[in-house]
Amino acid sequence: MPDETPNVIAGIDTHADTHHVAIITEYGKRVADKEFLAVGSGYRKIFDFITQYGPVIGVGVEGTGSYGAELARVLARDGLKIHEVNRTNRQARRLRGKSDPLDAYQAAEAILADRGLSTPKSRDGAVEAMRVLRAERSSAMRAKVAAINQIKSVLVAAPEAIRAKYRGLANPALIAALERSRPSRNPSDPDEATARTLRRIAARHRYLEEEIADIDAELDEEVSIHAPHLRAVHGVGTEAASQLLVTIGDNPERISSEAQFAALTGVAPIPASSGKTQRHRLSRGGDRAANRALHQIVLVRMSSDPRTKAYVARRQEEGKSSKEIIRCLKRYVARQIYAQILHPTPAPDGGALRVARKKRSITLTSAATTLHASMSHLSRLERGQARDDDLYERYKDWLANDPEHPTKTLSKNS
Repeated sequence: MPDETPNVIAGIDTHADTHHVAIITEYGKRVADKEFLAVGSGYRKIFDFITQYGPVIGVGVEGTGSYGAELARVLARDGLKIHEVNRTNRQARRLRGKSDPLDAYQAAEAILADRGLSTPKSRDGAVEAMRVLRAERSSAMRAKVAAINQIKSVLVAAPEAIRAKYRGLANPALIAALERSRPSRNPSDPDEATARTLRRIAARHRYLEEEIADIDAELDEEVSIHAPHLRAVHGVGTEAASQLLVTIGDNPERISSEAQFAALTGVAPIPASSGKTQRHRLSRGGDRAANRALHQIVLVRMSSDPRTKAYVARRQEEGKSSKEIIRCLKRYVARQIYAQILHPTPAPDGGALRVARKKRSITLTSAATTLHASMSHLSRLERGQARDDDLYERYKDWLANDPEHPTKTLSKNS
């Protein structure tokens, strides 16, 4: 009987202009390697090269988020299973050497050893559009901050006649005043040159503000269409929602558990115990932008959510520090966000509560006092602008079971 063709594994070391591809068998034997141009025709040749040696059981690609992004998309569309391979650490490179063929073979061997692998983002849907918009917004924000800082710097050394006009103005008023200025065009007068410079930088700042506002409107529309239920979670705005969606990617199924999501966002608790001290600390790993988004959600809840305030007070009485309390809250929020992204559920209909309350002639003030909630939060819940499932259930039970005593105070945990 003729020998069966063995399964093969491909490893690809990606660069801006070329990609190097290496093939090994499922038993680890090196078969072939070759360099290709990083262009459309090169991607087709890479596919043909990989598949000519036998059934392909995996392709390891370095840099699926940068140089290898389009190649990973093309190979995935052709039915190949793509793995993202972490780049070889420096210690291993010092021991084994560094070259494109070596890196490509090591990428293939990483799949064989099941070492340092992850499922890459598909980068082909609405979340990829959000990522691009967020990248644009980030650069626009940096340029806007640089513009206002430059205005302040120029004003520090400007003549007193110019500084006196704008002294004490807050940033919005300062930008508006500079835009309204009409300096002459005397090229040899430093005072006029300074005034013209300030006016142009102010115009740049205004343009960047408008650009950021346009991006925010697009992001808000994308989030509302792609993940409307995520926005309903208390404390989650467009900024946080879009970042968390970008962190997970267009294929959220690649994150198989909420524990993985917690590790990805840097909120998985890390043991930091020693001797008689038993404690955990904040994780320093994961996606720091996603961690910052969770931090913002927690801060919003700590300032406006009655349940979170009660939790913070209780943990402070137990001797927990602010950092430890925030770590616990971020872990809880990560669990809630993961469930809402993978298994979205619509918010309960708060409008029905509003109708029931008015039928019983109960004022919003009385309901808020009884339920230990702020009037604004209760009003937003009734109008469908905020989500708080616990408050919704307490509100519904109160209206159903105690309509004759609207001022009776209920326990927060009832």
